[in-house]
Amino acid sequence: MDGWRSLLHADPVDWLLEDEYPSVRLQTLTDVLDLPDSDARVVGARRLVMQAGIVSHLLDLQEPGGYWGEADRFYVDKYRGTVWQLLILAELAADPAEPRIRAACEFILDNSQDLASGGFSAYRSAMHGGGRHREVIPCLTGNMVWSLIRLGYLHDDRVQRGIDWITAYQRFDDGIEEVPTGWPYDKAEPCWGRHTCHMGIVKALKALAEIPESQRTTAVVRTIDEGVEYLLKHRVYKRSHDLNKISKPGWTRFGFPLMYPTDVLEILDILTKLGCRDARMQDAMDLVLSKQQTDGRWTLESTFNGKFWIDIEAKNSPSKWVTLRALRVLKRFDGLQMASI
Repeated sequence: MDGWRSLLHADPVDWLLEDEYPSVRLQTLTDVLDLPDSDARVVGARRLVMQAGIVSHLLDLQEPGGYWGEADRFYVDKYRGTVWQLLILAELAADPAEPRIRAACEFILDNSQDLASGGFSAYRSAMHGGGRHREVIPCLTGNMVWSLIRLGYLHDDRVQRGIDWITAYQRFDDGIEEVPTGWPYDKAEPCWGRHTCHMGIVKALKALAEIPESQRTTAVVRTIDEGVEYLLKHRVYKRSHDLNKISKPGWTRFGFPLMYPTDVLEILDILTKLGCRDARMQDAMDLVLSKQQTDGRWTLESTFNGKFWIDIEAKNSPSKWVTLRALRVLKRFDGLQMASI
């Protein structure tokens, strides 16, 4: 092994290619082995994603209206509401052409997106339709824009409005004296306040990173640059004003799927997808490597199992999803040119 593979204690790729998790197999073929979409193995894996495993089971549980559980609890039913299923389906690379996938996307756009601003809300507006204006949340907006792009809606005008919301309203404050005022900042102090919520920033960047580089507007590029610098200033997971302290210990425990929280590995996945390799990422990269087991696998340390419709892997056991993400980060990081502080 050479390059990033030399950092592995053992090669877990054959394990990731097993049929147990078709979505892991698919993304290993495309993201780790760099096989083109036309390759027969990729085509077969995409087909299997929709025919077996979690995606198929989730779609069987979907209600005729395109939602899961109670329609009005699309966000607050954590983690069985429609918001969370859409996020899982996007993570698992579900087929955007599947009618039930499109029904779920349309349900979220009809019920969660604020008609006035393009952001996404935790509640439906009984008066105006769409999402309730005063309940728009940055992490939810980022997650839904990311999911909808992954599920084929990038060029939909409604998703473009969601992107515009992120570039217009997402903040990157780091302990400022003057807190922002006016909508949407007045309503959600935990999301904004003097120090912007780390998780909202991560989900916003995750969404914008999904836009092909050639299709990013000036506003998108500016927002990405501001968000990346914010994360680098924090060394990914530390307090910028005291780099000896970790912002939230939970971010050092790797999980999948992450829903609205985040962790070090997800942040590195986003940064490397954006082409960022910076010396300020090294502590986080070292943390990733320190969690590798002797067989070249990583463990699922954090999970919402028991709250999902269908559990995904087992806590404290080897995780194909976490291992896939770790390999993807190591591979990208190795292939990028280092920027100095």
